[in-house]
Amino acid sequence: MKRYLIILLLVVFAFGITTGAKPRRPALGSSGTPHAAEEGKSSIKCPAAVKGPNATIEDCPTTGCGPSLDPNLNEQKNIATDSDAPVDKDFSFLAQLPDPVPGFAIGDTREKLKDLGEGQMIRVVAFALVARKGNKESCNCGLSKAADTDNHIVLVDPSVTNPTLARDEDHSQTAEFTPRVRLTHPKLKGTALEALITKAPHQALLVRVTGVQLFDSEHSLGPLHLKRNNNWEIHPVFGLEYCPAGKTCSKDSDDNWVNMEQ
Repeated sequence: MKRYLIILLLVVFAFGITTGAKPRRPALGSSGTPHAAEEGKSSIKCPAAVKGPNATIEDCPTTGCGPSLDPNLNEQKNIATDSDAPVDKDFSFLAQLPDPVPGFAIGDTREKLKDLGEGQMIRVVAFALVARKGNKESCNCGLSKAADTDNHIVLVDPSVTNPTLARDEDHSQTAEFTPRVRLTHPKLKGTALEALITKAPHQALLVRVTGVQLFDSEHSLGPLHLKRNNNWEIHPVFGLEYCPAGKTCSKDSDDNWVNMEQ
């Protein structure tokens, strides 16, 4: 009898430890967020070709791939062609859009964003202050070569006098060259634009950017916030014109604008 009592006590004690234990937390990445369990995100296995030494953006699905991503956002980023006529917008148009968007969460379908204009082709005049080399992203399947990554272009209001990154980036909007668009527009690359910016007066190049309106919900609702006014972008860019030094250019006229692709 004593032996049975001892066994019963041991079972009760072990059960108490198990039920009282705290649940294990998922493994965290460097940002402090779970690797594969972030709310609203999906896991998409990368194709074998993407992992090869000769991988290019053409091997990457439009959803992108990786352990934790928003395929709906990536599909929007990875638009490769668009023949819609652009609608001219003032620089303030993007800056005045809501961020975050009420009722929208990471992983949602994009109807609420389309109601605010996501997906329309727009054209905006701004000063371009820098064109930065892209990094590995899920939308580009983690590829890292310059030809397979985006370029982040910092745009500021064209009414600003002698704008600088240090003073004006907090109030900027973003445009992005993408590798899928470069398959048919090879001259839309950051190095070429950066060379034009460097030669411009005060290193601020007046540009007229044509591309797709997009809400970067990853940066809006995720842990990594960028230095800019809000997370509405021109992404991808399908055309960029610049105003040469000594010339006058306006959004309402084609006079003097130089097509970057010519």
